[in-house]
Amino acid sequence: MKSKVTLKELVGTKIIYAVLLVCYYWMWARRDWHDYYTTIQNMVAIFTIVFFALQASRIHKYSKEEKDELAIQNLRRVDAIGLKLMVAAAVVIAFSCAVTLMDGRMAGYALVGTIFILTIIRFILFCVMDSKGV
Repeated sequence: MKSKVTLKELVGTKIIYAVLLVCYYWMWARRDWHDYYTTIQNMVAIFTIVFFALQASRIHKYSKEEKDELAIQNLRRVDAIGLKLMVAAAVVIAFSCAVTLMDGRMAGYALVGTIFILTIIRFILFCVMDSKGV
């Protein structure tokens, strides 16, 4: 890959990190077992290793390139919005656990699901803000 690494690409790949987090939580928190789960676990582990190796080379290449200051400022704004959304979601999840609407396993699924949804929202907001030059 000889193309220039953009901040949009790095923000977009965070969605894959969130998908991996959901997959690993599913592997840790499930209560049943089927024979094909071993195949799924092995595929996820191999994909994770290959993805991290490729991502490390892209991040190393990005660190050597000139930075887009406006894009970095937009990313900081989007991260501030995401933090506020995550705090609100965590409060709702904690409250629902406190009044016993959810057990611990379901709260974990809610948290990793919230992280997954927030990474998608973060990418969309960043793309919109970066395209408009806000």
